[in-house]
Amino acid sequence: MSEQSSVGGQESGSREFRRSGEVTESLPSFQFRVKLADGQEILAYVSGKLRIHKIRILPGDHVTVELSPYDMKRGRIVYRGK
Repeated sequence: MSEQSSVGGQESGSREFRRSGEVTESLPSFQFRVKLADGQEILAYVSGKLRIHKIRILPGDHVTVELSPYDMKRGRIVYRGK
């Protein structure tokens, strides 16, 4: 019998890194340029949950981005701050 290490379909030890940043440019297809707090600029897309709830993201908004360890120049916007 194998032990399940995931709850709700997600691993408990997720490999994604969360960073905060500011949206600098809006691009087509729900993509944005985000400048992170450490000065790095990345390309990020809007997560499905934000898209479903029609959360509007504009340049100048503060967002939280999940970065994949495989490509640190791309990410997913998971939260829009105020």
